[in-house]
Amino acid sequence: MSRNKVTVIGAGNVGATTAQRIAEAGLADVVLVDIVEGLPQGKGLDLAEAAPVVGHDARIVGTNDYADTAGSDIVVVTSGLARQPGMSRDDLLAKNAGIVRAVVEQAARHSPDAILIIVTNPLDAMCHVALQASGFPRERVLGMAGVLDSARFRTFIAQELGVSVEDTHAFVLGGHGDTMVPLSRYSTVAGVPITELLPPDRVKALEERTANGGAEVIALLKTGSAFYAPAASAFEMVESILLDRKRVLPCTVLLQGEFKTEGLFVGVPVVLGARGMERIFEIELTADEQAAFDRSVAAVRELVGKLPT
Repeated sequence: MSRNKVTVIGAGNVGATTAQRIAEAGLADVVLVDIVEGLPQGKGLDLAEAAPVVGHDARIVGTNDYADTAGSDIVVVTSGLARQPGMSRDDLLAKNAGIVRAVVEQAARHSPDAILIIVTNPLDAMCHVALQASGFPRERVLGMAGVLDSARFRTFIAQELGVSVEDTHAFVLGGHGDTMVPLSRYSTVAGVPITELLPPDRVKALEERTANGGAEVIALLKTGSAFYAPAASAFEMVESILLDRKRVLPCTVLLQGEFKTEGLFVGVPVVLGARGMERIFEIELTADEQAAFDRSVAAVRELVGKLPT
């Protein structure tokens, strides 16, 4: 029986840490790809040399050649530029759209049955680029954002209430950005909604901190952005797919009428299994929640409208 194979495109902090988690869990052999010569090879070798200490037999190789990625079960796309000082979001959008289009075309050619997990920002728009570049059905093009946003929300809830993160569950919908929609009445501690446990002003503060979670880390680091939690979030999706766990996770998927939205990639709760997205969990939203979701959708639509054609 051959082991699963996962390709991680982009050997930066998010990509390399994702590769590390997948290999160390013994989930799959990992191919780390990057355009920079020597970078993926060096990180791949370094990770391979940790295997005897950690105790796993997954193979990790670094390469600049997409031929080495052939037959991958999952392709995780982390490649792209981080936003530089003085760079507008639109500049970033155009540059990363070009990068994501190029890498996905090559990856899809070598692994036509793979499931794509997109991590590159601006996430919602990059999923559109990946869908077009791959020609894959929507079930096999997923964006990683909601898992991360929910993890941040769960962290803040646990800290606020002084409880284990294991007993917190959080629900975040919408685009990956300032317009995301943390659904507090569906966010719970041991099944009890946080709206029953905290006053409204504290709930609102936690929602706002969640929406600005990435910016908070960037402001502290000053020379980069978050990568431990994003990598852990990508890993959780990979694990649910490879082990066919049917986890219900908030992921960015192409909506075709669900949540009153047509033809856009937006974060919603989905069942993740061996085929990728197996179904969407559609829930009733209150008028306020639907309005917030619609605002988030409008922000995504505007972003997608600026994609270079």
